[in-house]
Parts: sequence; structure tokens; C-alpha cells
Amino acid sequence: MKKFAKAAVVLAAAGALALTGCGGGRVETPAASGSGSGPVAGFAKDAVIGVAMPQKTSENWVLAEQLFNDGLTAAGFKGTVQFANGGVSEQQNQITAMIEKGAKVLIVGAIDGSQLGTQLAAAKQAGITVIAYDRLLTNTPDVDYYVAFDNFKVGVLQGTALLDGLAARKGDKKKWNVELLAGSPDDNNAKVFFDGAMSVLQPKIDDGTLTVLSKQVTFQQVVTQGWKAENAQKRMDTVLSGFYQKADLDGILSPNDTLARAAMASVDAANKPLPVVTGQDSEVESVKSIMAGKQYSTIFKDTNLLVAQSIKMVQALQTGGTVEVNDTKSYDNGVKVVPSYLIAPVIVTKENAATVYANDKTLGPLTKG
Repeated sequence: MKKFAKAAVVLAAAGALALTGCGGGRVETPAASGSGSGPVAGFAKDAVIGVAMPQKTSENWVLAEQLFNDGLTAAGFKGTVQFANGGVSEQQNQITAMIEKGAKVLIVGAIDGSQLGTQLAAAKQAGITVIAYDRLLTNTPDVDYYVAFDNFKVGVLQGTALLDGLAARKGDKKKWNVELLAGSPDDNNAKVFFDGAMSVLQPKIDDGTLTVLSKQVTFQQVVTQGWKAENAQKRMDTVLSGFYQKADLDGILSPNDTLARAAMASVDAANKPLPVVTGQDSEVESVKSIMAGKQYSTIFKDTNLLVAQSIKMVQALQTGGTVEVNDTKSYDNGVKVVPSYLIAPVIVTKENAATVYANDKTLGPLTKG
């Protein structure tokens, strides 16, 4: 997800989103889901819109804060954007405060999407529309829409990139040793990313093309609590010392750029040759690393588009109009299938980085020269 833009760019992108996404668009009228009176069909133009964000664990969340503040203000709303750096209980309290403040829409990027049921039920009772942002809200009927990138496809792209990178950089070998990293188990997206990647990699593990010497191949075995770099690096240190004293590590599946850099730091500390490493988020340091021929790939998920689509949904709700979705089948949160608007992610390697980031004022210059 990237990169810095002003509110005008956000709102302009919102209009363009009708032509983007992962399938043919459709629209839905606001309708009650779950307990209480259901979403409000139409409200004042200067209404309070609550945006509850998780911890600031990546550049993308920091950028989203700026874009939501600028975009909601430009659209005439009273936006209140808060991060829960203190954890789940802080986010629960923040959502409760937004409800009490009279928010008409809640946009929730959850720390743990399964632990907000009580707060979301209260929001629904108050007639508030709930939009899950980037991370699905699970085990609750009280979520109306989901706006995100196609996260299973993110994983598919990562798994494919790992295989492509191995063939390109380690082409003198026919079989490769790889290790797997996954994100935080309390983030619903982490399992989706992993499942997408394993849909590509598991057949290659089964036929012997790929070998995981640690035998850590299940999601629970490879998770990284809190998406913290130090946790990923510590695990990779253990894996390298335990299984790769005499063997080469050819590739690492990493679910995001922060963990990719942590994994590469571990490999460097062990004085091992650089493996093929995947990533996600197009973080500045990882784009630099890709252009230097180190990290192999990342994923571009344009935060401008994601925030713009969220604001577009709010504007539709404000007028009592229709909310556009393009997927009504894929995202079952354990209680209901949540109508979703999915945006397509883009794989980035050194070969296509200049093209992908051509219009990005921060990343574009990194690909020149």
C-alpha cells in the first residue's frame, strides 16, 4: 500500500475506482445486518465518521491516517482517526467512544477482528454502518461491508514470485531449500496470505521441488506474533543454526517487507548467501533493497485507492444511496458472508518497479538510475 497524496488525489481516485477491482462491480443498498436497527440510510453531510486503526506497525497505516484525515475533511465529514497502539482493549475503548460521539459510520482496521463483537453490536444498536477496512471483522453479524485488497491473490503472487525468483537466481539447481514466514495469528489477513502462497508452493513441496528442512510448514508453526521484526529474526536465527549449518537456504517466503528485511538480517548475521525473499507493502527500504538486487519482490497495494474507496462508501451511505461491491461470495467471517469491494494487488520486482511506481512521488525516484 502506498504512497503519500493529498486529499484531492484521494477523492479523484475514489471516482476512478468504479472501473477497478477484482471483478464486475455491483451495488448494494444499505440494509440491516445483525442486531439492532441496522445502518442509517442517509445522514448529515458533516456527520462524525469514526476510523479505528490498529498499531502503527507499517508505513501503510501511518499513510492511511493522513489520507483519512485529509479525505474525510475534504468530503465535508468530521473524521476522527485513532490508533490503538496499546492493544485490543484500547481499540475496544476507542470504538465505544466513537459510538458515544455519534458516529454514523465506523471504518475499522482491527488489531484482532474476532475481539470486537461487543462494540460492533453496540454500534449496530445505535444504527451505525460498520465497514471492515483491510482486515475482516470475524465471528460477528454486525459488519456491513469489507474493503480490502484481494488478499488471497496477494499470497498467490508471493508464492509465484518465490518460484520465479528461485528459477532466475538459482537456476543452476533443480531443487531448492526454502523456509516459510507468516504474519501475526491475530490478524485474519495473515492466514489468507499464507493460504494463497501455499496454494502455489504446497504442490512443489509435495513433489520434492521445494524442501523445508525445518519441517515447519503449517501456519501455526511459522506465525510471527504482532508482525514484529524481532520475532521473525529470532525465529530465523533458530532455524538457520538448527538446520542450515551445512545446507544452503535458497528462498524465504515472507508475507511483508518488514519481516523480509528481518529474515535477510538473520541470513546476513549467519554469513549465508542471500536467498530469494518475497515481501509486501512496497516499503521504502525494501524498494531500495529490490533495486539493489537483494530482496527479490514486494507487493504494491496502493493505500490511496483503499482509503478512497472507503470514503466513496461513506459518501454513498450519507446520501442514502447504494454502496458498490464487487464480491459477495468470498469473505465468510464465520457468521455471514460480508459484501466486499476488492482491489487487485500488483507484484513488483526489479524488472517492473519503474513501471509500477512511475506515478508515485516517493517510490518512483528510487527506481531511476
